[in-house]
Amino acid sequence: MKITHLGCAAIVLSAAIAAAQQPARVNVLGAVESIDPASGRITLHSDDGKTVMIAPHVGAHVYRLPAGEKSLSKAVPIEAKEIVPGDRLLARGELSEDKAAMAATTLVVMTKADVAKQQQADRAEWQRRGVGGIVSSVEADKGEVTITTRTAEGKKPLIVEVTAKTAVRRYAPDSVKFADARPGTIAEIKVGDQVRALGAKSEDGTRYAAEEIVSGTFRNIAATVSSVDAAGNTLKIMDLATRKPVIVHVNSDSTLRKLPEMVARMIAMRTGGAQGGAPGAAPPNAQGGGAWQRPQGAAPGGPAGPPGGMRPHNGDLQQMLERMPPLKLEDLKPGDAIIVSSTQGADPSQVTAIMLVAGVEPILTAASSGSQRAAMLGSWNLDMGGGMGGEQ
Repeated sequence: MKITHLGCAAIVLSAAIAAAQQPARVNVLGAVESIDPASGRITLHSDDGKTVMIAPHVGAHVYRLPAGEKSLSKAVPIEAKEIVPGDRLLARGELSEDKAAMAATTLVVMTKADVAKQQQADRAEWQRRGVGGIVSSVEADKGEVTITTRTAEGKKPLIVEVTAKTAVRRYAPDSVKFADARPGTIAEIKVGDQVRALGAKSEDGTRYAAEEIVSGTFRNIAATVSSVDAAGNTLKIMDLATRKPVIVHVNSDSTLRKLPEMVARMIAMRTGGAQGGAPGAAPPNAQGGGAWQRPQGAAPGGPAGPPGGMRPHNGDLQQMLERMPPLKLEDLKPGDAIIVSSTQGADPSQVTAIMLVAGVEPILTAASSGSQRAAMLGSWNLDMGGGMGGEQ
């Protein structure tokens, strides 16, 4: 199941169900949080961040749909009691006025186990066929987006071809979840954006026919910690580039890690020219995710699989970061140097962390000037989605 399937699943199912139901009925899609064994009511965390209490009608139709399917033709009737927390659920029925409750006539379930298997398959496909990089030019009228990719021979341009058949998605501002990504257009993609595509490369390796493409505008901040509010899951930092304070919000989809000093010094040699390292010769690449599925575990997207948000990616560097134990917010203290990756939000004074990396003092010291630091952060690319690797 690829992004196209995931993105289409809810739409196709909605149309199929709507044909047999009253127009006033609506669909709610999300993850099952809990089930009351006495009443059978389901607490659903919808994909738009709301909690909805689902009460199935007597005689409600309940189906299990295999992961990757786009229609009800392969759906299997099940009993409501077979639904368990963690399952993906599409419910159709009448919403209450406050939209906090639904009397459901139809429930379509994609089990947690099926979703996990499909996530693994998705990751494998993106690792095998996916490409990603930073956008260097966009010709919307031609349907072409040129990105800079990293290869064994160094950085090379790659023209990504976008057609009417290409599934185009765009990350939402202030969101680290691929589930929040919306349908987009090639005209929305800008120079400097990060792009991940799935498709096929031409024989000469200069062009790439995209089946799916995801893009977003992101922000990397080199900063020092001013204060930490562990109870409120926030910290105040000083942006070293703008010399302005920024509030960083941390949630369950944020990844926090700390670099060992030796690793930080090795990266510093590559990024800032310390001890002869080449300025700007730093980390690296990008990656993508889906709609029926929702981030699980080590987010955003991490090794748990698509969808996900985005985060620093550099082959061995990313794998090394993933192997490290999580950094607790309360472990940070004023004066610590950090790098924060986030989406470009509406308010520049606040961000939601996708990845926060501490222990970067040697890196920021090596890239001491503004231009060096800008080059370093510009090459600290982000990973779109869960483990969808590909060419580096």
